[in-house]
Amino acid sequence: MSEKKINLVVADMGYGHQRAAYPLLNLSGGESVTINNYKGIPVWEKKYWVKSLRSYETISRFKKVPLFGNLVFAVMDSFQKIPSLYPFRDLSDPTTQQKYFYRFIKKGLGISLIKKLNKSGLPYVTTFFVAAYIAEYHNYQGDIYCIICDSDASRAWAPLDPKNSRIKFLLPSETVKEKFLMYGVRPENIYVTGFPLPSENVGVKKEIALDDLVKRIPVLDPKDIYQKNYHSLLNVVERKIDKKGINNEARPVSITYAVGGAGAQKEIAALVLKKLSVLIKENKFRINLVAGSRQDVKKYFEKTLRKLNLNKEKNIEIIFANEKNDYFKIFNQCLRDTDILWTKPSELSFYCALGLPIIISTPVGSQEDFNRAWLISLGGGIDCLDPKYVDEWLPDLINSGRLARAAVDGFLNAEKLGTYNITKIVLGSK
Repeated sequence: MSEKKINLVVADMGYGHQRAAYPLLNLSGGESVTINNYKGIPVWEKKYWVKSLRSYETISRFKKVPLFGNLVFAVMDSFQKIPSLYPFRDLSDPTTQQKYFYRFIKKGLGISLIKKLNKSGLPYVTTFFVAAYIAEYHNYQGDIYCIICDSDASRAWAPLDPKNSRIKFLLPSETVKEKFLMYGVRPENIYVTGFPLPSENVGVKKEIALDDLVKRIPVLDPKDIYQKNYHSLLNVVERKIDKKGINNEARPVSITYAVGGAGAQKEIAALVLKKLSVLIKENKFRINLVAGSRQDVKKYFEKTLRKLNLNKEKNIEIIFANEKNDYFKIFNQCLRDTDILWTKPSELSFYCALGLPIIISTPVGSQEDFNRAWLISLGGGIDCLDPKYVDEWLPDLINSGRLARAAVDGFLNAEKLGTYNITKIVLGSK
């Protein structure tokens, strides 16, 4: 086990907070502390977090109920809505959401954990804004860092009193930096690092991501349309990995379909399986169904495969593990052989930096609207068309070379070294 150099604090809410923390486990002795389920958590505190999580997941799933579901979700989303970047203006006034959280922090939310962690004096690194609030309010003795998990963030992610706060923010994009300045955070507490991607998918010199991209291009551009039009650009990419030629080895196109932490949009996966079933059997496509750590989603996929008579199909695999960190490990391995990542624009949007073109499902929440816009702006993502016709439009996207272009655009335009940049800053070796 690696030496513990930081206290890594996460929230068990969906996958975003823990996925962002996973690449930093080597700094925390292989363990993280869960703010809403740590050892010795007071009973009242545990009840508070359980109630909060259940409310969010219920509303997220309820969103698909016609008319009324969208209305209820819109009310919840309004509390965490991200304001537009322009015009530049002062956005430092606290929000209702912040005041709500601070009310419970003042009552002692998280104080038991901070007293326990204070003994170490190590840097406190968290991927959840409330955990950062808690550390500062209860006077954590070491440095406090908060990693932002989306391409933009609401006012809630900045402190209640930003000008007097000592929390340091590790941001994935320049856009969110501008937003944090408008929220009143001092410039010296802002670092644009990029999102922390798994080092096993990147490499110290980006060599792993480069190698995977070059293997992916011919599969995504079978008619050589992109390769002919952008030959000079691809030569540059190839030279970075010792001029390895692009190998036109025939294999099925591998699609990894990721369901969100609340189990949202799993029904779309069932429709995609049905529409692509013939092409899957013909060895044209391979599908990885990401159930994460949710047994209910895994069972749903298993039932769907039996219903479609695909349960013994070699080109379909369910990605699942009981524990989230085990799931992240399996998922990251799966991405090495993935050609297309199909997901709603969650924190997985940043994985376009690995040279993975992203098919964007319908965003869920304000932060995902901004993630989608970020993905589109740098060219790494393409909006999902009607899943009922996926057997028509997906082959067209591939044959046109459009997905190969998205793969290269994401690789070139999105930061890949977030994990390494964060490590340097937190350990003081910047």
